[in-house]
Amino acid sequence: MRVREMFELGGQVALITGGSRGLGLQMAQALGEMGCHVVITARKADELAEAAGQLRALGIKATTIVSDLQRAEAVKPLVDETLAACGQIDILVNNAGATWGAPAEDYPDEAWHKVMNLNVNAPFFLAREVGKRGMIPRRRGKIINVASIAGLKGSLGPMQTIAYNTSKAAAIHFTRALAAEWGKYDINVNAICPGFFPSKMSAGLLDKLGQVVIDYTPLRRLGDDDDLKGAVVFLASQASRHMTGQYLAVDGGASIV
Repeated sequence: MRVREMFELGGQVALITGGSRGLGLQMAQALGEMGCHVVITARKADELAEAAGQLRALGIKATTIVSDLQRAEAVKPLVDETLAACGQIDILVNNAGATWGAPAEDYPDEAWHKVMNLNVNAPFFLAREVGKRGMIPRRRGKIINVASIAGLKGSLGPMQTIAYNTSKAAAIHFTRALAAEWGKYDINVNAICPGFFPSKMSAGLLDKLGQVVIDYTPLRRLGDDDDLKGAVVFLASQASRHMTGQYLAVDGGASIV
C-alpha cells in the first residue's frame, strides 16, 4: 500500500460527538476532507446546523443528530439514527466533554456527576453500542477517545478541576482496557490528549492565564484550528493499523515539563 493511500478514508462513516464546535468540529473537518461521511452530534440544533453548513461548504458530506449524551438513554437512539442514515459506523470519535472548577473540599455532587456522565460514562456506553451493533460483527473499526493532558497530571497549574482530571485519566485507561479486549476483532482503540486549545471550555482560564500557559509550554504556543487534524486522521486511518491502546499528546510539549 502506498503511503498516501494509507491515509485515505473515502466511503467511511465517522461519528463525532461534540462535533458542532471547537475540537470536535476541527476533527470532523479533517475526517471529512479525507473522504468520510461525517455524522456530528451535540445538544444544540442551531450549533449543529451552523457546523454542518461550514462542512458542506468545503464539499464534505455531513449529517447532524441532536443528542444529549449526559443521558444514558440517548445513546441507543443516536446509534439507531446514525445507522439508519448511513448504514455503518467505521470511526467513532468520543469527543464530547464537560468540566467544572471548584476546590476539592467544596466540589458539588452535581458537578462531579455531570463531568463523569459525559466524560466517562457516555464514551463507554457509546463504544459498547457501536461495537456490538457494527464494529464487532464487521470485525473492523477505529475508536478515538479524546482525553487530555489533564489526565496525565495531578493538576495543571492553578486549575481546580478534580473531576475533569480524574475523568480524563479514566479515558486513557478505558482506551487501554478496551483496546486489549477488542483487538481480536481488529478494532483499534486509541486516544488523543490535547493540551490547551482556545475553546468555550477553556476560555475562562485562558483569559486569566493564557500567557502563563504559553510561557510554560516548550513550543510557546497554544493549539490552533489545525493542530488536531493530522492526529485524528492518523488514528482513523490504516496508517495506524498496528497501533492500539495508546495516546498521543498534542500539547506543544506541555505535558513533559
